Amino acid sequence: MNLFALPAGIHREEITDILWETDALRVERIVSCGQSSPEGFWYDQEEDEWVSVLEGIGEVEFPDGSKARLGPGDALFLPAHVRHRVSFTSREPPCVWLCVFGRTAPESD
Repeated sequence: MNLFALPAGIHREEITDILWETDALRVERIVSCGQSSPEGFWYDQEEDEWVSVLEGIGEVEFPDGSKARLGPGDALFLPAHVRHRVSFTSREPPCVWLCVFGRTAPESD
């Protein structure tokens, strides 16, 4: 798969491709064309997430009102249970996210 080879046309729904997955790790490519999280919705994930924008612009908002605007090459780490939402994605070009989800191994005594 080429990460920059995108389906033709504007899509009403985001497109998520799981590129690789194990019990501990998942890598996804997400293509957004103007989609955002519903108002009042917050992700509160069990997993850590590292996200990078490969193309376009994406914006992640936090409950305190702060926002992280990501463009090509920008990355953001979201520890598990850090509430956030996607507040903006570009339509042209589409926002192409590369996301890595994982669980932090529990510390052994």
